[in-house]
Amino acid sequence: MTAMRMILSAAGVLLAILTVLVIYRSTLEMHEDDQLFLSSGETQMAKEQEELQAKLGKLEPLVKILGALCVVLILTAAGMWVYGGLSQTSNLAPK
Repeated sequence: MTAMRMILSAAGVLLAILTVLVIYRSTLEMHEDDQLFLSSGETQMAKEQEELQAKLGKLEPLVKILGALCVVLILTAAGMWVYGGLSQTSNLAPK
């Protein structure tokens, strides 16, 4: 397996994981309320919102890291592809 194929495979796997995490984050955000008007007996709803905020807080850095890794891998693969193309054309040039 070539290095290019390995990099693209790793990028594909990371991109699939990132897609799942972004979908999960969006489903969590659908249940998030911007404002809560609670009486003293509705503390359960406030507790659920706090738990939701904690989950989103843990998920956000992971999404950013995976997104950055995907970009780095794709740019690396693109750079390798361009370098390979330039190397082939310089070998074909008349001397």
